[in-house]
Amino acid sequence: MTTDLILVAEDDSDIRDLLTVTLESAGFRAVTAKDGHTAARILQVARPAGLITDVRMPAVNGLELCRRARLDPAGRDLAIVVMSGDTRAHDVEAGLAAGADRYLAKPLSPRRVVTELREILAERRAASR
Repeated sequence: MTTDLILVAEDDSDIRDLLTVTLESAGFRAVTAKDGHTAARILQVARPAGLITDVRMPAVNGLELCRRARLDPAGRDLAIVVMSGDTRAHDVEAGLAAGADRYLAKPLSPRRVVTELREILAERRAASR
């Protein structure tokens, strides 16, 4: 069982709560933020292993949050999953270019988010061996 800390940055409280419960039932620890500005502060202080973020959030959007995380040396190995209802090819490309490891379309399955997160974390661990 993992004890990795995951930051959930989502302005919709229902989605944020659902992801938190799903993560915790999968053995992760979760911390949440309802906007990108708060999430950016949490990234600096808590140093989570992963970030799940919505694209459209107040203050700082999810893509800017990804860019900021990747600029920080501590954020280079951060597992990042971006969620969005914007699923056109250029939206997905923008998310990946901003630093996301995965770009998932909303509505989404919380279990799929956990599966993707686990895969990214496993890839990171294998690469660091």
